[in-house]
Amino acid sequence: MESCKKEIYLDNAATTRAFDEVGERVRDCLCRSYGNPSSLHGKGLEAEHIMRESIQVLADILKVPRESILLTSGGTESDNLAVLGAAQARRRKGRHIITSYLEHPAVLAPMQQLSEQGYEITYIKPDSQGVLHEDDVTDAVRDDTVLVSVMAVNNEIGSVQPVSAIAHKCKEKNPNVLIHCDAVQAFGKIPIFPRRQGIDLLSCSSHKIHGPKGVGALYVADPRMIRPILYGGGQQRDLRPGTENVAGIAGFALAARMVTDQMDQTEAHMRSLKELLIKGIASIEETHVHGSDFDPMWGAASIVSASFRGVSAEVLLHALEDKEIYVSSGSACSSNHPRVSDVLQAIGAAESDLGSTIRFSFSALNTEEEIRDTIRALKELVPVLRRFTRK
Repeated sequence: MESCKKEIYLDNAATTRAFDEVGERVRDCLCRSYGNPSSLHGKGLEAEHIMRESIQVLADILKVPRESILLTSGGTESDNLAVLGAAQARRRKGRHIITSYLEHPAVLAPMQQLSEQGYEITYIKPDSQGVLHEDDVTDAVRDDTVLVSVMAVNNEIGSVQPVSAIAHKCKEKNPNVLIHCDAVQAFGKIPIFPRRQGIDLLSCSSHKIHGPKGVGALYVADPRMIRPILYGGGQQRDLRPGTENVAGIAGFALAARMVTDQMDQTEAHMRSLKELLIKGIASIEETHVHGSDFDPMWGAASIVSASFRGVSAEVLLHALEDKEIYVSSGSACSSNHPRVSDVLQAIGAAESDLGSTIRFSFSALNTEEEIRDTIRALKELVPVLRRFTRK
């Protein structure tokens, strides 16, 4: 699992380098087991067997029936299918939906679409650490509430949400409400078991866990909970038609198995990297770590969101890039359309922090030496950039 690259890649919340074994698995499927899994000849049956085995791997990790796993093109489609599909399936039961200001655009954009179709969307505000309180969510549940959508781990600041408590309390108040969890930043990194946690719909993505891009999954507890948003050849019980990406799902399953087998060790490793980085950031004047207040045990081990006041995040990002250190100035999904982070605004971040925040995100492939090199680079660059900016 060791990286073969010299650069320091700390943007793993955006995407991860595929494991070598995963790349080999994908290539083998593309070049050898390339049949259409819907075909009746031997090549098609071979592809179908690989697909079924891969789905079983994902189902075993989540401890759910294999039939409850739908293959998708990634986290965005999984989120869209969950939100739009559930709203359509339950439209006669009500048109009220609950979500939060923390959610990924793949959830918020469908919510806006539903709002334009006459659904009422309630947005729950997190506390200053980016955590939702279950009572705030439960209090918003009504008789006509059909869906609650809450992410497991925030992709910008790493806050971990009490999804299980939210799910069980909401269902106590309204047993008919569906619970959707965007687990794109959680799957393979922290234990998550939807049936035990009261989750009806769970979104996952491959490329966040060293798998290939363009593939993901949606757990659906009961197929009657959603309606399709794509229409075609009838694959996957008509809930998500289209020729399945067999090579992608095979790579996804292998990556999922590899990260799950090493989850505890990787979490401890990333937590040590987080602690080291936070201590280094704390030694630089006028810095702030969002949510954690410099506590390395807070939130997900994989993400650190820090502001370097007086320095433009984009300028610092490119200055680090010149040293072959790759970080993010926020969610990669909106980095090509710069705007003030909704998440930072929702947690009440200081005005001076909004344009000066950098996200560092780790994986099993990062090393302590890389973090020390990053701290040295920050200590060198930040004072210089501040002097330049303030002139």
